Amino acid sequence: MQIGISTTSFAEYDDEPLRLLRGAGFEISRNSAGRALTEDEALEFLHGCVGVIAGTEPLSAKVMEANPQLVAISRCGSGLDNVDLEAAKKRGLIVKNTPNAPAAAVAELTLGLALNLARKVCWMDREMRAGRWKKRMGGLIAGKRSGIIGFGRIGRKVAEYFSALGCEVVFYDPFVLAAENFRRVELDDLLASSDIVTLHCPPRPDGRPVLGEAELGAMKAGALLINAARGGLADEQTLCACLRSGALAGAALDVFSREPYPADGELASLPNVILTPHIGAYAVETRVGMEIESARNLLIALVPSIA
Repeated sequence: MQIGISTTSFAEYDDEPLRLLRGAGFEISRNSAGRALTEDEALEFLHGCVGVIAGTEPLSAKVMEANPQLVAISRCGSGLDNVDLEAAKKRGLIVKNTPNAPAAAVAELTLGLALNLARKVCWMDREMRAGRWKKRMGGLIAGKRSGIIGFGRIGRKVAEYFSALGCEVVFYDPFVLAAENFRRVELDDLLASSDIVTLHCPPRPDGRPVLGEAELGAMKAGALLINAARGGLADEQTLCACLRSGALAGAALDVFSREPYPADGELASLPNVILTPHIGAYAVETRVGMEIESARNLLIALVPSIA
């Protein structure tokens, strides 16, 4: 029996998940593209596979229909927005994810990006490497209001970290009406009053940005924006305009509407922006934990089915 592993760096730091899979008698095919697969590539890649340890490639109804032998999808990560869950349900596919493992890593990255933006660390680092010695005045995180959009596992962990540094934390989530120790507000209030806004929500079903022109325009003057969730949650063209005008003081993005993000992209030209290449879960401890959990999830799903 064959399974596919579509994530590009799987088992790079610990081969335990591969040993688990091979020990159960499975043959393994790997993604050799060095990036997320397209829909058509995923369709071809999964031929003959009864299960897949999935990354962020589109696992659409088209992909599933072309691979009727597929029994289970084990997402190495928390998000399932790249999986057509309705199509999977209709076909009887088992779908699992690893929702707990990435929370601390993404939350720490979010906090690190916020501190970096507030003190303009990357900005001055780039200037020093270019031979310019200029002290830029930053600000504190303590005493500021942090607004969190999306209050699942990651959003709650971010709230804990920011609160520990003396931030007032508020959140908006249409599916979470109350949370112990943290205050829920409506989105317009959050945007208008928050000094730091962080995104930890899935994309809209219709594909529209969560923060479009109206929402970005409603943000507090001089605020910071951080997106370590999904590309396209904030309209990138409008965001660039807000950053150029000074309406927003800075932004940090780990995810983009187009990945890999091009070096000549407009965001890359702005000094008050930090860009990272979708590395939210890229802490060794987190990555290894996610991979082992995703392998175990696949085995739990497949072994009874094959037997």
